[in-house]
Amino acid sequence: MSTPTKWQKSSFSGSGDGNACVELAATGPQIHIRESDTPTTELLTTPATLANLLRTIKASEQ
Repeated sequence: MSTPTKWQKSSFSGSGDGNACVELAATGPQIHIRESDTPTTELLTTPATLANLLRTIKASEQ
């Protein structure tokens, strides 16, 4: 498994360091997801699976 070197923070997390937030990084065909409070714990997924999750979340909010 490749280790991401550049993480992208959620825009809903606010600015500054130390904020609890969701971070994403891509390595090849995989998307890594982690919580900034526990950066050593990561979930792995694919772009298609993540897109389906986000569509489902958005649909449930309506």
